[in-house]
Amino acid sequence: MELPSTKPYLVRAIWEWCCDNGFTPYIAVQVDSRTQVPREFVRDGQIVLNLGPDATNKLQMGNELIEFQARFGGVARELSVPIGQVSAIYARENGAGMAFDIGETALATDAGEEIEQPGQDGNDEPPEPPRPTTGRPNLQRVK
Repeated sequence: MELPSTKPYLVRAIWEWCCDNGFTPYIAVQVDSRTQVPREFVRDGQIVLNLGPDATNKLQMGNELIEFQARFGGVARELSVPIGQVSAIYARENGAGMAFDIGETALATDAGEEIEQPGQDGNDEPPEPPRPTTGRPNLQRVK
């Protein structure tokens, strides 16, 4: 039996943690053809969105999509982000959160294929931990 991905649950948990502690939850999204966001705000194929309760309306975070309304330049827009395209969720104020591999889920892909786990490619060494960078949130990559 194939287990469902943990990614949507982790995204919702970090969102709730941010809100409970007075932080502003932001998501970084790798935009693809399925991602419905204002394209004029997309830079280098990515967009960062404020998911705070004061910035969104009708927010629904499901296992496949994050859907909500938000204002851009005073104009209300309908947004839809596939969970697989979320590269990070973090608190704006302190950068605490999680980073994810794009298009991968924690245990399976959209097509139901298993994702290669560390050691399956003949390389038993664990992957290198993410290196901290200056000026960016300190996030942990989850595979």
